[in-house]
Amino acid sequence: MCGRNFVNILKPLLVAVTAVSATAATADDLIVGVSWSNFQEERWKTDEAAIIRGLESNGAQYISADAQSSASKQLADIEALIAQGADALIILAQDASAIGSAVQLAADEGIPVIAYDRLIENPDVFYLTFDNVEVGRMQARAILQAQPNGNYVMIKGSPTDANADFLRGGQQEILQAAINAGEITIVAEAYTDGWLPANAQRNMEQILTAQDNDVDAVVASNDGTAGGVVAALSAQGMDGIPVSGQDGDHAALNRVALGTQTVSIWKDSRDLGDAAAKIAVILADGVPLDDIFYAEDWTSPSGTVMNAMFLEPVAIQRDNLERVVRAQWITQEVLCQNVPAGTVEICG
Repeated sequence: MCGRNFVNILKPLLVAVTAVSATAATADDLIVGVSWSNFQEERWKTDEAAIIRGLESNGAQYISADAQSSASKQLADIEALIAQGADALIILAQDASAIGSAVQLAADEGIPVIAYDRLIENPDVFYLTFDNVEVGRMQARAILQAQPNGNYVMIKGSPTDANADFLRGGQQEILQAAINAGEITIVAEAYTDGWLPANAQRNMEQILTAQDNDVDAVVASNDGTAGGVVAALSAQGMDGIPVSGQDGDHAALNRVALGTQTVSIWKDSRDLGDAAAKIAVILADGVPLDDIFYAEDWTSPSGTVMNAMFLEPVAIQRDNLERVVRAQWITQEVLCQNVPAGTVEICG
């Protein structure tokens, strides 16, 4: 995968959407359905707001459904969105294989589908996400720099989400040399069902018990799982052990400022949501998948060739926290809550 700067992508997408809008019959004719796997993670509300703004600015209607972490409900949700007249679908998959029949139904009816941030392996689907292998590399680099030796724990994402393995692959690329040199040892790893923080906390508690707390660093795959890990560590008086995450959740960025989380890989979901809205409008008007500006041919791990677009993530640590404040992703007040004066530059 290769990341691309969103600023370079935005201009041609805007041109394409403008051209499509000029030929659309009426602004209200276009309906885009969005199927959310869940709203447990803080970031999805940000994504949704960006998608709605992007659709409304191009005269498209937004309809949605929340699967509430149920693959069977998401299958029914997608079928319902199709029945409601969706001209395009944006799907954040709970379990990509479980919803395959609904995705194929959409494709068979000529309804374009965007796999949003999570892979749906189908050549008729457009895959839009951040470079998740690079996210994994960034997480591992930050943790290895903070703790170049000792016992590592890997807290992975959901076993039904391909991103979990993309991240884990990127992490391993960075850690392998240190493993080979005997500098670090991965003493335990676990998937986190549903990416739920409570499941990550339980996994971490069990690992700490099994390892008699002999853990020096944790590579957690997102900020929700990192929150569960930090809670488990804190209960054992182990605050400050290097922990990674991703998504730029406000609570996680505050933990970075506090020093209880080492890094959060920021994926500005406002950019992702805006891109999804614009691409949905273009595809719904009949533009072929491979005519989307900056789309690339990408081959999945199992060999499916798809049209895809990957945006660039940014590693946020204590030394560049001002970046998320400057981008108005988080306020200084929220970022710096309970941070002792003088410990982080932006917090005073």
